[in-house]
Amino acid sequence: MPQHYEEQAADDEFDRPSKSQKKREMHDLQSLGEDLLALPSSRLNALDLPEILSDAIKAAKKITNFEGKRRQVQYIGKLMRKVDPEPLRQAVADFKLGRAKDSLALHQSERWRERLLDNDEALQAFIAEHGGTDVQQLRSLVRAARKDAANEPEKRSGRAFRELFQFIKAENLRVNGPGEQADDIEPEDDDE
Repeated sequence: MPQHYEEQAADDEFDRPSKSQKKREMHDLQSLGEDLLALPSSRLNALDLPEILSDAIKAAKKITNFEGKRRQVQYIGKLMRKVDPEPLRQAVADFKLGRAKDSLALHQSERWRERLLDNDEALQAFIAEHGGTDVQQLRSLVRAARKDAANEPEKRSGRAFRELFQFIKAENLRVNGPGEQADDIEPEDDDE
């Protein structure tokens, strides 16, 4: 009997997750809850979360006290035990990927602006890569930005830099097609 009892007890221990495993899972759900706090409201509404979880996330976004926010995130983690976390993880990953693509596109536009201001060969490369570009407007913007850069720092307006950047960004979007745009980024006004 003792040997059979020990084998059965050993089998029972390995059938259920350990306390440490449960804690890791709870911490994962809490960190997923923190990631959900970073999502804009439009993305959260599309997830079709239970009302109590949705309300808890909205409340956590309003809390400014560190300890209060920490406790609210713990509460969100507790509520998330009752929902399937995979669609939520996918939504957070899609959002982060979209933000990374937007950031990459902005960096690419910034590099083009720097190249265009440095030399005229970049102008020809830009025109070749972005067929159908309004060449006259591009040259005018580059000329104005170079003129502005030559001014003393106190007299620079920066308007030409912004307009050139907006033009490059619009051309990249036209040529490369619309990627995933982040929902919470407001479009800038071009009529400054």
